[in-house]
Amino acid sequence: MSESAADNEDLAEGTLMSHLVELRSRLFKVFGSVFAVFVILMPFSRKIFDVVADPLVNVVPGGSLIALGPISPLTAVISLAFYLSLFLSMPVILYQVWAFVAPGLYRKERRFAFPLLASSILLFYLGLLFAYFVVFPLVFGFTASFTPEVADYKPDMAEYVGFVMMVALVFGLAFETPIATMLIVWTGLTTTEKLAKARPYVFLGAFIIGMLLTPPDVISQTILAVPVYLLYELGLLMSRVLRPKPQEEAAETPGASG
Repeated sequence: MSESAADNEDLAEGTLMSHLVELRSRLFKVFGSVFAVFVILMPFSRKIFDVVADPLVNVVPGGSLIALGPISPLTAVISLAFYLSLFLSMPVILYQVWAFVAPGLYRKERRFAFPLLASSILLFYLGLLFAYFVVFPLVFGFTASFTPEVADYKPDMAEYVGFVMMVALVFGLAFETPIATMLIVWTGLTTTEKLAKARPYVFLGAFIIGMLLTPPDVISQTILAVPVYLLYELGLLMSRVLRPKPQEEAAETPGASG
């Protein structure tokens, strides 16, 4: 009985020191990419802030925010540029993570790595766009509609940056649901049949996650929960369509040939 090609395949090995050197190299590239994007964005930081603040400015009376702290304008634009640098550098960050772990993967595992990497990047940015064009206008419009006439609704610009970046990150990660669903199926942790039977619990869990991770209003919770559930269904569909064919699975198991 012959062993499978996966069992015969030699994986890249190295000493602890070589792994640490490789990790340091990857981290330098990550930090370097984030810093480079940050330097590029800084000259345009005020214009970028105007664009990011647009969903709130459109519903605020007078169309302006306030700066409560003595250096709030500085901290707001710098922190926004830093967050955006992280988001824009995500392809480089994810690639460096993949390049670090790739030597320890079998060929059949590396075959799926790049499609998953590209899909995860695309879904992350779709989540950011969804937050900016759908979530923010609805949430801020809903909040402004509850402002009493005796109150002057002008949020602090620094708090606004922290709020929108947190919400954007939550939606960016939430849109990774199909990738996470496919991975837990492909790794054998569960099956699509078991996940399909868990739909009611996933639906309830999506709303609980929306309640914990979004502002305390029904609109933003629902806006997060519904896409997460639909993306879960997409992940189930992709897992069924893209899972290895029976003959491929047999070819990769010991004793399938020879």
